[in-house]
Amino acid sequence: MVQDIYPHKLHNEFDPNIQATQKDVLLCIVNGKILIHLNCFENKEVVFPKVKEIQIHSEYRYLFSIDSTKYFLCDMRLEDNQIPSGYGYVEERSLRIEGIGPKDNLFAAITGKHLADWYRDTKFCGRCGHKMVHSTKERAMVCPECHNTVYPRIMPAVIVGVINGDKLLLTKYRTGFKYNALIAGFTEIGETVEETVKREVMEEAGIKVNNIRYYKSQPWGSANDILLGFFCDVKGNDEISMDTNELKYADWVQRDEIILQPGEFSLTNEMMKLFKENKVE
Repeated sequence: MVQDIYPHKLHNEFDPNIQATQKDVLLCIVNGKILIHLNCFENKEVVFPKVKEIQIHSEYRYLFSIDSTKYFLCDMRLEDNQIPSGYGYVEERSLRIEGIGPKDNLFAAITGKHLADWYRDTKFCGRCGHKMVHSTKERAMVCPECHNTVYPRIMPAVIVGVINGDKLLLTKYRTGFKYNALIAGFTEIGETVEETVKREVMEEAGIKVNNIRYYKSQPWGSANDILLGFFCDVKGNDEISMDTNELKYADWVQRDEIILQPGEFSLTNEMMKLFKENKVE
C-alpha cells in the first residue's frame, strides 16, 4: 500500500524550529493540485522542486521528513514566471491512477495534500470567524480571539470485503474511479465502525452481514481520511439490491475471476488480492 515505504521512514513530529534550506523539497499544493516535473508521466517517477528552484520570498511551512529529506508546504499558487522549466500543476489523484512512483514520493504527495487541505480550510475560526494563527507548541491552528484550537482533521471510513463462499462482492462507482472496488463509506457521528460496515453494505448492496473482522488500516490523504479495512460474511439472502445513485456495478465475483486495480497503492486492492489468493482468515 502507498504508506508501506520501507526501508524509508516517515517522521511527522511537529517541530516549529525547522527552517527551509535550499536543498529541501517544496510541496507546492493548491486545491488538490501539486507542482511536479511533467516528465513523470513518461518516466513514472514523481519529482518535486527544491526550495532553491522556486524564486519567491516566503516562509514555508514544515510538514514532515522521510528519512533525512525535509518537506515544506507552499500553498500559494505560483505565477507562470515563478514555475521552474519543465514543471506544472497536476491533480494529486492522477499520480495514483497512473501508478507513478517511487512509493515514498507518492506517499509524500498524498500526505502533503492532506495537510495542505487542512491548512487551507482552517484559515478562519469556525466559531467566531477570526483569522487563525499557527500554534507554536503543536500542529494546530489557534484563534487569538476566542482561543478555539483546531487540530488536523482525519475522517474515519471503512473498506468492506463482503464474502459469500468463494465469491467477493465487487463494485464500481457510478462516476470517477473506473476500476473494481469494494463497499466503502464514512463513519457517521455516534456510530461505531462495525455499525458503519453493516450500514454501508445494506445501503449500497441491500445485503446483511455478520462475522465482521478487522484487517488493516491505511492513511488516505487523497480524501483526508483514514481507511479501516474489514472482512465480513453475507448473512442470509445474498440477492444484491444495488444503490444506483452511487454504483453502476455490484456483483458476486469468483476469486479466480477478480480483476485487480492497477498499482499496489490502495487498501482496497490489497484486500481484493488477499481474497483472490485465498489468504483471508
